[in-house]
Amino acid sequence: ETFPSVRHVYLGGEMVHRRDVDLLQKHFPENCRFGLGLGSTEQAPILCASIGKETPALRDTVSVGYPVEGTEVLLQNEHGEEVQPGEVGEIVVKSRYLTLGYWRRPEESRRAFPPNTAGDGKRIFRTGDLGQRLPDGQLVCLGRKDFQVKVRGQRVELAEVEMALLDSGLVKEAVVVAEERRDENGRLVAYYVAGGEPGPGPSELRRALENKLPQYMVPSAFVRLQALPLNATGKVDRRSLQSPGSTRPHIETCYVVPRTPIESLLAEIWAEVLELDRVGVEDNFLELGGDSLLAGLLISRAIPAFQVDMPLSDLFEAPTVAQMALIIAQRKAYKLDLEELDRMLRELEVHAEDQQSEVTR
Repeated sequence: ETFPSVRHVYLGGEMVHRRDVDLLQKHFPENCRFGLGLGSTEQAPILCASIGKETPALRDTVSVGYPVEGTEVLLQNEHGEEVQPGEVGEIVVKSRYLTLGYWRRPEESRRAFPPNTAGDGKRIFRTGDLGQRLPDGQLVCLGRKDFQVKVRGQRVELAEVEMALLDSGLVKEAVVVAEERRDENGRLVAYYVAGGEPGPGPSELRRALENKLPQYMVPSAFVRLQALPLNATGKVDRRSLQSPGSTRPHIETCYVVPRTPIESLLAEIWAEVLELDRVGVEDNFLELGGDSLLAGLLISRAIPAFQVDMPLSDLFEAPTVAQMALIIAQRKAYKLDLEELDRMLRELEVHAEDQQSEVTR
C-alpha cells in the first residue's frame, strides 16, 4: 500500500532505525519529508532532523539531528564530565526554556536539574538518554541510560543488540532486557515478533547474532511473542514482559530423557547451573543459554561428582549431556584400568620381594 498524498511524516518518542526509513521511502511519495525529533516533557523538542529521498545512506540507528534554536546539547559521563568525540554519554540539555522541576518531588528535581555554575542564566537538564555525536555534529540517540547494563563484567547497550536483531531480517520487532540471575552476572533475554511464518527459532537467531556481536552480547534466551506489549503512550512496556524463568527454552532439539546413571546426574548438574527445570541429553549447552562463566561452574561441579579430570575444553567439544556422559564413562573406565594395573604391579612387587627374601635365606 502507498500513500501518494502524504507530504510529511514526523517520528518521535522511540529510536528510529534505518529499516523504518527504508519502509517510509518505499510507501510514501518522492516529495515526502520525514521529520525526526528527540524531545521530552521537560523541554520539547530538543533535537530535530529532516530526511528525504536524497538523504545519503544512513546508519543502523538514524540520527536525530541538531539542537533546536536556543538549546545546547552536551554529552556527559556519570561524573558530569564531557565525553570524548565519538564516545557515548548521557544527553544533557542547557537552555532557558526548561520546566522548573517536578511537582512536590524535590529529590528527583535535584537529580534531573543540577545547578549550573557557568552563570549564563541557563538551566541544566539530565535527560537520562544516551547519545553519540557524529563527525558532522549530528546526534544519535542510543536509548535510555537505564538500558545500558553489565553482563559478565562487560558493558552492554541493549539498543545495540536490538538493532542487530532487527537488521538480521528475521524479526519484525525486538526488545532485549537484562535479567538478574542467582550468580549475579545476569543474562540477556530477547523478546521478538517474527517477520513471517513459520518464523525463526532461537537457534537461527543465535547464529545470526553470533556473526554480528561478541559472544557476551548474544542473548541467553529468546521469547517469541505475537506482539510487543505497549503502554498508554504507545511505547514498549518492558515491565509487562514475562520472564522465561526456569522453563526449558524452545530449541530445535526435542527433549530426550536421561538413559544412564551418568546422564541422569549430569542432567541434574546442568539444570542446576543453567537454572532450568529440566535438560535433555541432546540439548546443546550454548542453546540453553550457557556461556563461558557457566561453563566453568558446570565443570567445577562435574569433576568432584564423577571423580574424573575434565578440562573446560571438554564442554565445548562435547556440548550435550550425552556427549559429555560418554567422555566421563570412557575416563572412568580408563581410570579403573589404571587402578587395576597399579594393583597388579603392587602384587608383583610384593611377590618379587618375597622371592628375594627366600633366596637370601
